[in-house]
Amino acid sequence: MQTGLQPIRTHARVLGAALVGTAVEFYDFYIYATAAALVFGPLFFPAESPAAQTLFALMSFGIAFVARPVGAIAFGHFGDRIGRKSTLVASLLMMGGSTLLIAFLPTYAMAGWIAPLLLCILRFGQGFGLGGEWGGAALLAVENAPPGWEARFGAAPQLGAPVGFLAANGLFLLLGLGLSEADFAAWGWRVPFLASALLVAIGLWVRLRIGETPAFKAALEREPPPAVPLARLLGHHFGSVVAGSAGVIACFAIFYLATAYALAQGTGPLGYSREAFLAVQLAANLFLALGIVLAAIHADRTSPRRVLLIGALATVVLGLVFGPGLNAGSLWPVFATLAAALLVMGYVYGPLGAWLPRLFPVQVRYSGISVAFNAGGIVGGAVTPVLAQLLAAAGHGAQAGLLLSAAGLVTLVGVVLARPSPAE
Repeated sequence: MQTGLQPIRTHARVLGAALVGTAVEFYDFYIYATAAALVFGPLFFPAESPAAQTLFALMSFGIAFVARPVGAIAFGHFGDRIGRKSTLVASLLMMGGSTLLIAFLPTYAMAGWIAPLLLCILRFGQGFGLGGEWGGAALLAVENAPPGWEARFGAAPQLGAPVGFLAANGLFLLLGLGLSEADFAAWGWRVPFLASALLVAIGLWVRLRIGETPAFKAALEREPPPAVPLARLLGHHFGSVVAGSAGVIACFAIFYLATAYALAQGTGPLGYSREAFLAVQLAANLFLALGIVLAAIHADRTSPRRVLLIGALATVVLGLVFGPGLNAGSLWPVFATLAAALLVMGYVYGPLGAWLPRLFPVQVRYSGISVAFNAGGIVGGAVTPVLAQLLAAAGHGAQAGLLLSAAGLVTLVGVVLARPSPAE
C-alpha cells in the first residue's frame, strides 16, 4: 500500500511546489499591475493629466519585463549548474522581498522623486526574481512527469497564474468594498503587498520539501554542467531561443491587455466603478483556468505545438473584437470579451511548459526556457500595454485589440519555425 501511495505523494508534492510558488509569484506581480492601474499614477508620478500618470505607472510596470531576462540569465546559470530546487527558492525570496518592501514606500508627496525611484528599483527586483521563477517551476513539473503526462504536469505553473490573479484581485475587491476612496489611496493599497509575506512563507515551505528532478540528476551523471550555460545556449541553440521568445508573446499580450490595461480603461475613461470591474475580471479569470486545463489535456492527446498553433490563430481573431467589446458601453459585453480573451490565453499559455523544454537539451534547458519566456515577455507584457495606453490616450482605444492580432501572428511564426532539440 505504501509503495503505491509514494509516487502519488511525490507527484502531488512536485505539482504543489510548481503551482503554489508560481501562484505566489503571479500574486506579487499582479498586485503591482492592479495598483499601477488604480493608484500608483497619482501617488508616485506628478503629471499634467490622469492619462499621463497612468502611462507613467504602466511604464514602471514594464520595468520588470526588462529585468526578467536579466534574472533569467542569472537564475538560469545556477539552475543549469547546481539544480532546479535551490534556484527556485532563491527566485521566490527575491520576488517576495521586493514586493514586501513596496508596502513601506513613501509617496511622491512625502519624498519627491525619491519615491518613484525606489518604486522602480523594487519593481526591477520583482522582475529579476520572476525571471528565474517560471522556467524552474516548469522544469520541476515536466522533468518529474510520467510519460504522456508532460503537458498536464507542465500546466501546473500556468495554473498558478489564475490562482494568483484571483487572490490579488479578490483582495483588492474586498478592500474596495470595505474602505473609502480616501482610505484606499492613503493606506489600503499597501495591504496586498504586506500580505505577500504570508504567501511567500507558504511557497518556501512547499519548495523546501521537494528534491531535485530525475532529468537533471541523470544529466550530471553523464557529464559535468557547462561552465557558462548561456554561452553554450547562444552558441548552439540561438534559433530556438528566438523561436521560443516569439512563441510566448501572445500569452503575455493577452494577459496584460485583459487585466492591467482593461482595468485602467474600465475604471478610467470608460467610467465603471472599481468594484464592478474587478468583479467582472474575477469572473472572467475562471475561463483562464478552464483554457489552461483544456489546452493541457489536448496537448497530451495531440501535441503542445498543435495546441499552440490553434491558440495563436484564435489570438489573431480575438484582436479584431477585443477593442470594440471592451468599449461596448455595458459590463456584459465587457465580461464576454475578457472571458473569451482569457480562454484563448489558456491555449497559448497552457502548453508552454511542455513545448519550450523540448527546444533545448537538459544541460542548458533552464537557461533556454527562462531566457526565451522572459524575452518574449518584454514585447508581450511591457511594450503591448504601453502601446495600447498610447492608442487609448489618442482616442483610438477601440483599435488597441489589433495589437493582440499582431502578437498572435508573431507567436504563430515562432511556433511554426521552432524545432525540438536533437537530444530530445
